[in-house]
Parts: sequence; structure tokens; C-alpha cells
Amino acid sequence: MSNKRSPKTDLSQPMVYQIRIKGHLGHQWTDWFGGLTITLENNGDTLLTGPVADQAALHGLLKKVRDLGLPLLSVIYVKPGQAGGPDVKR
Repeated sequence: MSNKRSPKTDLSQPMVYQIRIKGHLGHQWTDWFGGLTITLENNGDTLLTGPVADQAALHGLLKKVRDLGLPLLSVIYVKPGQAGGPDVKR
């Protein structure tokens, strides 16, 4: 395994993630999820989107999802410049 870092990754900037969970969360959960944007989807899923400082913070968010008892559907890293995020076919 190589210890080389990708020169395209700027570790000084927070990485943006989309966390998809089954079930709807109310917008009152925004603060609890560190200010991530909460989007309620028509299919009954909730999409949490926003910058995450580092891997420890990401694991903390995933722990919160687990503690709610809602099924985790996906975690997607949104590449810089990908404004709307990836097109996920469901």
C-alpha cells in the first residue's frame, strides 16, 4: 500500500459529503447534524449534505445516524466543483 497522497486533494478544505438515510427527519435536526443541509426526498429518504472537517467528524455524523435507528443508505463524497452532487440512480 502506498503512502502517497493525491496531489488533487486539498486537505486544508473540508470535504463535502451526502449522507442518505431511510425515513424523513425534520429540519429541527440541522443543528444536531452540525449544520448539514437536510433535504426530504419524495421517496421517503432524507439527504444530509454539507462540509465535513475530517474523517473523525464523518464518523461522528455516522454515529448520530446509527443512534437515531434509521437505516443508512449511502455516504457519497462530493468532488469539488460538482455543484449539485453526483447523479444517483435509484
